[in-house]
Amino acid sequence: MKYRVGCPESVSQNTKSRGWIRSRRRMEATPPRCLFLLFLFTCKLSPDVAAEIQESSDGSSAPQEPVRLTGVPAAMEFIAAAEVAVIGFFQDLEIPAVPVFHGVVQKFQDVSFGISTDSEVLAHYNITENTIALFRLVDNEQLNLESEDIENIDDTRLSRFIEINSLHFVTEYNPATVIGLFNSMVQIHLLLMMDKASPEYEESLHRYHKAAKLFQGKILFILVDSGVKENGKVISFFKLKKSELPALAIYRTLDEEWDTLHVTEVSIERVQNFCDGFLKGKRLVSVRLQGRQVECSSFLCLYYSY
Repeated sequence: MKYRVGCPESVSQNTKSRGWIRSRRRMEATPPRCLFLLFLFTCKLSPDVAAEIQESSDGSSAPQEPVRLTGVPAAMEFIAAAEVAVIGFFQDLEIPAVPVFHGVVQKFQDVSFGISTDSEVLAHYNITENTIALFRLVDNEQLNLESEDIENIDDTRLSRFIEINSLHFVTEYNPATVIGLFNSMVQIHLLLMMDKASPEYEESLHRYHKAAKLFQGKILFILVDSGVKENGKVISFFKLKKSELPALAIYRTLDEEWDTLHVTEVSIERVQNFCDGFLKGKRLVSVRLQGRQVECSSFLCLYYSY
């Protein structure tokens, strides 16, 4: 299966590539970037944790149905109102993909589903054939499963497509979402490593989410639950210990530069200052993974270098 990645306003900028994932990013990834991606793929979840993710994906709340989108303004408003929206653009509602599309709606309670057969809507989004498209606000991407892909689509394949690519303003780390994260055009990731069972979690997440909106299209915000045993590898990768958590780690995929910051309290201002500093080239600890050398750019580096 393949899918096309493109900007909602223009599909003409797409870059075609072989394989299941098509990305507008240059496909010739640098070796250092592959190093961290390979590391993340080796952090597999235990069967119990994987089952928990599947259970949360299936959900048990009130049933939802796809919203019928009968005009361009309605479609634009629908997409703008959802962090992640999946729309079935169908020229024919009798094809096998339509019941499959309806079938997966209940599995993703944090995704908005729509359906449209309106010719003007299809034309507005450059749709020329039966297509299932995922739109996300966090990086303004449109990802398309086109006719050749959905001819033999089934529940498992469509669910996988949505699960991998459902990036929100704050995306929780797991082996599925990491694939979507590294296929985003946004090359800087911020990780909040924190135990979801801690009393401060809900308020911290609320502030973290607010801060994420300030960097839409610039930085992807990720949550790493330190209470999950398997996530210990991600934490140790940034040379952190559980006793130093909660902490922020910011990471650039292009050259593997990263920085960390211990936070006793997650505040919008502190998150914003940390991100702004990284974007301006300021580091508390500047690390280039290729060669594993630590370079000090401030006195605080001394506290992280041993």
